[in-house]
Amino acid sequence: MEKLPKKLKSKLAEREVGNALRFLPAQRDLIDFSSNDYLGFARNEEISNKTSLLVKNVFPKNGATGSRLLSGNHKLYDELEDFLVRHHSSDAALVFNSGYDANIGFFSSVPQRGDIVLYDELAHASIRDGIQMSHAKSYKFAHNDLQDLEQKIKAFRAQSRSEKEIYVVTESIFSMDGDSPDLQSLAILCKEQNCFLVVDEAHATGIFGQGRDLISQLGLQKEVFARLITFGKAIGCHGAAILGNQSLKEYLINFSRSFIYTTALSPHAVASILSAYQYLKEQGEPVIQSLQENISFFKSESVRLQLSERFIQSNSAIHCVIVPGNTKVKYMAQELQLQGFDVKPILSPTVKEGGERLRFCLHAFNTKEEISRILSLLKNLMEG
Repeated sequence: MEKLPKKLKSKLAEREVGNALRFLPAQRDLIDFSSNDYLGFARNEEISNKTSLLVKNVFPKNGATGSRLLSGNHKLYDELEDFLVRHHSSDAALVFNSGYDANIGFFSSVPQRGDIVLYDELAHASIRDGIQMSHAKSYKFAHNDLQDLEQKIKAFRAQSRSEKEIYVVTESIFSMDGDSPDLQSLAILCKEQNCFLVVDEAHATGIFGQGRDLISQLGLQKEVFARLITFGKAIGCHGAAILGNQSLKEYLINFSRSFIYTTALSPHAVASILSAYQYLKEQGEPVIQSLQENISFFKSESVRLQLSERFIQSNSAIHCVIVPGNTKVKYMAQELQLQGFDVKPILSPTVKEGGERLRFCLHAFNTKEEISRILSLLKNLMEG
């Protein structure tokens, strides 16, 4: 059957009218200001070579052959999870096939009927999707607004006749803004109000805390119930893990459907994560330093070119300038691409209408000249 149902055709047409229709872009040889490969590990030949040797010498198979609860729990998994426990200062770690799978699996299974989930209004789609699959009730709080969060916590505590669990969910680095919450104050609030704090560290993994994460940098490991770390960004591979206590790991193994009912990562995929982390541990310091220097230079150049007020405040590798309207932001991105720079527009409905933006992702391998050039081009476009 070749026909598409009318309702689906209508939804596609609406996207097209709003200039928001998504498509798969072709790979082009442009200067990278769009990927999540912050440290350049995805293009690192030494990591690639070490991965091949590790697979050949330790577990020479192409596929996992099944889920981890059946035949797919190969020996490289134990080695990786043991390493993650030590590296990220956690009691336990459980590897998932992706960050999306990890968030879906956690939020659909952990909060129970009668519980409350309070999540930042800009939380990632994978968090929202997982929460929607849960039997718990969920409510947004204003972005990075601890006062709004505290009011909601106290209101639910006051109206509850039974002892409800409250889960507070945020990100250490927000993927569309690049900003961060006050994690120290947030941890104190959750401790005072007896809430379970859950932090998605996807865009902080490998960059902060000497190649660990932002929670580790702040010394808050014991204050957080669960952390999500991912390997598809700064680590340059694929997959994710939930960090928490041993009881949480045992629970997820038994009740997280996105963990239970899927084929495990291949030996090569797990070996690539191990190799990347080993490289990060042994040689990562100067690479992280290069990234941090580029972040500082990008911010100083933005000030010099009088662009800083147009950008959302960020100390991470993600910097966004608001360009309202899908048509306008797509035009500006295309102009930058024609000049050789890979910068992607973020359109509504991915972000709220009026919050469309150009998203600049910085990397350790970007040069100062590239940063100055792209910001100068941006200034010309914004003034044109």
